[in-house]
Amino acid sequence: MADSTLLADVRNYLDITWEDDAGDLKLSGIIDRGVNYIDGIAGSAQDYQLEDKARELLFDYCRYARSNALEDFQKNFLHELLALQISKEVEAYEAAETDVQ
Repeated sequence: MADSTLLADVRNYLDITWEDDAGDLKLSGIIDRGVNYIDGIAGSAQDYQLEDKARELLFDYCRYARSNALEDFQKNFLHELLALQISKEVEAYEAAETDVQ
């Protein structure tokens, strides 16, 4: 289940201002699936507390999933998903090169 801070941040992003326990449970599941999806694209676990590309993509993933339009997410965010994947691969390569030297 998504942590309470991340849940509150996604609720704010989606302009959900009312209390709804069932809705929060559903949104937590969406967040968890989004985290798994984006971590899979990035190739490693991301820190979604940082204001960066992974967090931005997670919020938009949640927006699409909540709107029942998830099938359009990858198509509409392909450039950003690839940019995240490439940047994480470069970081991993640089870290591996540093370890070798």
